[in-house]
Amino acid sequence: MLHKTLLGSLALTVVLGLAVTAAAAHDETKYPDWSGQWSRVPDGGPPRYDPSKPIRKQEAPLKPEYQKLYEASLKDIDEGGFGLDTAYACITQAMPRQMSGVSLMEFLFSPNVTHILYEVTSIQPRRIYTDGRDFPKNQEPMFTGYSIGKWLDTDGDGRFDTLEVETRNIRGPRTFDQLGLPTADDNNAVVKERLSLDKANKDLMHNEMTTTDSALTRPWTVTKNYRRAPKVAWEENNCSEGNQHVTIGKEVYFLSGDGKLMPSKKGQEPPDLQYFKR
Repeated sequence: MLHKTLLGSLALTVVLGLAVTAAAAHDETKYPDWSGQWSRVPDGGPPRYDPSKPIRKQEAPLKPEYQKLYEASLKDIDEGGFGLDTAYACITQAMPRQMSGVSLMEFLFSPNVTHILYEVTSIQPRRIYTDGRDFPKNQEPMFTGYSIGKWLDTDGDGRFDTLEVETRNIRGPRTFDQLGLPTADDNNAVVKERLSLDKANKDLMHNEMTTTDSALTRPWTVTKNYRRAPKVAWEENNCSEGNQHVTIGKEVYFLSGDGKLMPSKKGQEPPDLQYFKR
């Protein structure tokens, strides 16, 4: 009986010890307050990789072959098409585009991973692992990529204030913005971020981002900013709901109000109807 009592006491001690360790690991006072709902700054205007420049004057350091693709995309958009952009079809807006403020965002912390959630359902949540792991090998690429982060206490007050993130293994095809500013499709892009709150305004967040991509002649560094909403209201935002675009092959058509197929641009040829009886 004494032996069983000692074993029971030992087991209880171990359980309590694990509980204390878990509680310490979940100490929320170690993390910054990034709660609430975040939107892009400046307010208004289309989301873009470099928010300090107009969307048609991004001055991306594109290689010549990708510059030609971009110009062709712009031409198609000016004629009524969608160019290289695929977001119209609810294909998720991959990294780094999904951090351009294309959707309202929310940050959730845990000791091993930080989640970024988006109101637009077609954008996949991000998981930023902060448990010291390495990048996996031979894993299928994802639109969000695979993100590994590290929390920093830059001012030495005992509380984290900065999250450094590196994202790799990003799936293509994808673009920097809705004008079709292209990235390479070799899945070798690397996106580095440094997120922190503004020292004078805790409702303003800065994201220093650098993208290294085979479509670029050099790494492209910008600063994105997000503002915290004073009042939070989340809505259901389903890309597929009410979407009137129909993609057939490489052509995009509209679905009219009476359910008929319409051209999306002037002079557009109808799809091949060889499998339908005339």
